[in-house]
Amino acid sequence: MTDETSTAARAATETAYIRFESPTPHERGVRPGVFFLVNTLAREGKLTPEQRGFWRAANDWYDAAYTTPSDAYDREANPGAVAWFKATATHLIERVPGYLDILAAHGVPCRTVRSADPGRIVYEDDVQVVVVPHEGA
Repeated sequence: MTDETSTAARAATETAYIRFESPTPHERGVRPGVFFLVNTLAREGKLTPEQRGFWRAANDWYDAAYTTPSDAYDREANPGAVAWFKATATHLIERVPGYLDILAAHGVPCRTVRSADPGRIVYEDDVQVVVVPHEGA
């Protein structure tokens, strides 16, 4: 294996999962994800008509594009469970910037986190994992 090949392999492993989240945990100690953050703005009536149109259409698209495994978020069985995109789910990730634009317009911080090992996997499909984060993460 050449140095170039091993560097590429290491980079792919290091970014196996991607999450867009608040840098600040909420009251339950979990950092809310990008969809939760924008959904909160929508629920509070803070979106402009254009933002609301994007949000509704994009949420509908995501709902049709992949499963939301609600049982994986059971607070007793999987405390603090959060979803991460697989880095290979580019068709899902490439639509996130519209959500990030809405958050930026409202002064809501959101960070991009990459990890090869985000926690104990409690659900997995071809585009995502739901994990219970490692202690201290």
